[in-house]
Amino acid sequence: MKRGFVFLVSGGLGFLVGWLLITAGFNALPLISSIETPQAVTIAEYGYQYFFWTAMPIGVVFVIWLDAVMDTGILPD
Repeated sequence: MKRGFVFLVSGGLGFLVGWLLITAGFNALPLISSIETPQAVTIAEYGYQYFFWTAMPIGVVFVIWLDAVMDTGILPD
């Protein structure tokens, strides 16, 4: 039960953080780089496959942390 919760929460967090990086992060590029115009894009413009390959590794990072915190034993010690 705890493992399912870890995968569900980390998948949702990976999706949310990936979405924020693409929509808000690209729009904030003029603040932190030499790009002069905002580059806001939607998920459809970014590409669904690219979005998957952006959000999935972020979700895996959340799996690692939640596994350590909740002691589910997904990863070997």
